[in-house]
Amino acid sequence: MSNVTFNPVMQSPLQHFNLKTRQQHIDTSKGVWANEVALHGYISLRGNAQNAAFTSATNDALGVTLPTLPCSLINTPWGCIYWLSPDEWLLICTCEKRAKLQQKLEISLAGIHSQVMDNSGGFTTIFVQGKNASDVLHHCTVYDLNALTIGKVVGTTFGKSSAFLHQHDNGYKVIFRRSFADYIWRYLERSALPYDFGIANLGSS
Repeated sequence: MSNVTFNPVMQSPLQHFNLKTRQQHIDTSKGVWANEVALHGYISLRGNAQNAAFTSATNDALGVTLPTLPCSLINTPWGCIYWLSPDEWLLICTCEKRAKLQQKLEISLAGIHSQVMDNSGGFTTIFVQGKNASDVLHHCTVYDLNALTIGKVVGTTFGKSSAFLHQHDNGYKVIFRRSFADYIWRYLERSALPYDFGIANLGSS
């Protein structure tokens, strides 16, 4: 038997839409621009925020204090942290930083009731912007985007699926499970057609 090296490669769940070949530089010709952001590392963290040992250990590993306000998010030097529930957070960073960050958490939390799990194969993110971005998303979700203030992340419906939404720069980030990617992208494109839809060149975002 020949020696075969297994080198798995993570691919975009939207690759069959050929977004890279369709993307354009953003201008005022379209009402809505969107694209998938560069693949990231996603770490699911669970634990008791009322446990001083847990909070101290996560502070040491992450260099920041976990957000405990419902539906809040914080930006960090290495990425961002989403509050998902009283005992669950989603950490997002570059793929290159994910392994080291996860290892630091696992070492720091050793012996403390908690869970640290690499969920990079489970999520992806798209960025939606443009003068009609909120109009389009109002067609996709039941959440009132007027209540989506800076620093707030919400889990809500997206068509018949679900996603997390938050404001980012001059638009919105939509985070969802990769298994829903085809459905969500088609739903977004269809909802955006009346406003003129373009595939945005996001660079390395």
